[in-house]
Amino acid sequence: MTFKEIGLDDRILEAISYMGFDKATPIQEKAIPEILKGRDLIACAQTGTGKTAAFMLPLLHQMAVEPHIGTSTLVIVPTRELAVQIDQQIQGFAYFVPVSSMAIYGGGSGNEWETQKKGLTNADIIIATPGKLISHINMGNVKFDKLRHLILDEADRMLDMGFYDDIKKIIEALPKNRQTLMFSATMPPKMRDLARQNLNNPFEVSIAVSKPSERVLQAAYLVNDGNKARLINDLIKDKPSFESVIVFSSTKKSVNDIVKGLSGQGYTVEGISSDLEQKEREEVLNRFRSKKTRVIVATDVLARGIDIKDINLVVNYNVPGDGEDYVHRIGRTARADADGVALTLVNEEEMYKMAAIEKLIGTEINKLTIPPHIGVSPEWNPGRPKGGFQRGGRRPEGKTSSGQRPKSSNTGGQHKKHKPIKKGE
Repeated sequence: MTFKEIGLDDRILEAISYMGFDKATPIQEKAIPEILKGRDLIACAQTGTGKTAAFMLPLLHQMAVEPHIGTSTLVIVPTRELAVQIDQQIQGFAYFVPVSSMAIYGGGSGNEWETQKKGLTNADIIIATPGKLISHINMGNVKFDKLRHLILDEADRMLDMGFYDDIKKIIEALPKNRQTLMFSATMPPKMRDLARQNLNNPFEVSIAVSKPSERVLQAAYLVNDGNKARLINDLIKDKPSFESVIVFSSTKKSVNDIVKGLSGQGYTVEGISSDLEQKEREEVLNRFRSKKTRVIVATDVLARGIDIKDINLVVNYNVPGDGEDYVHRIGRTARADADGVALTLVNEEEMYKMAAIEKLIGTEINKLTIPPHIGVSPEWNPGRPKGGFQRGGRRPEGKTSSGQRPKSSNTGGQHKKHKPIKKGE
């Protein structure tokens, strides 16, 4: 089923067409019509199934066709990374619709607190981590009296992280008359209890995760941040078979830094993110399509939008925040029955995310060490990042990669010495 057949507003159809959307995924096909009817929803769906679009597109449609004042939608998520990701996706989905959004999470400065405080009274859509939102609620900074929609995304993960009481407190601060959508990879008894207490006769959807194409050769390099740019250059500089390369960054802030790190190596490299105007983005993509630019550095918001044939290599400069991003990113290569290579650069603190992605896609990805002339690889250790969780099981918000070598430890998994990656291996 196409999105046009579902009946979304023309402005949303235009935006998602530009992003490369045409046909709905199974969860979108099942969930969107029910959400448009105003029904509550329980969706048992892992990342990689298109769940963000499944709940945001119908709600954006309603905001586009019906007047509203104040914050209309609240999305509660377990981590700041997911909050930022959803906020970026909304920017793409609502490109032609006058809808504003803001991500609310911890780890920022006092100025960011004031920005968040203002956004909580003005933004149409709020995407928030529970702990930070509770802080704003306690300070009286929220205005949810006009709220129409509540989404609990990755609800089981939030419970695992100890957010059950916070979620209940947030829900108590919301209007009773609202639409509630719950998305969860699993449905344990405590999750059922939460749904029974807060959802009204919900429609239920259960969808399996999508898998990467078998034509994609996947591998992961164990490498600290300071060596990532040098490794990319070493992998592609003398390999004409890698004619078109996409390097994915997890944040638009780091796009320019990656471009600088890859510049001056004898090939053309450009960056593209939502900071560029639409005309500028199109010009960058056109130069990439015509092979004038060999390497393009992009953010996740464009992972679906870059629909270009003959992309030989995809490099994940950072491990994606979840499996959905990973599947979307590496899906840019091996299109139209071609083969492709997808490499993920994994530092010490990203290893647990890499292991989670492997579990999700059902594939153990080969781990390679970097060549000695570049540096020393950290040992493969897919436990939680150093520091673990704070009391109550919550992951500290705002933690960044240290780039330091880990203690000598190896807990298994494939860990191989460096050898060149070639198409068709």
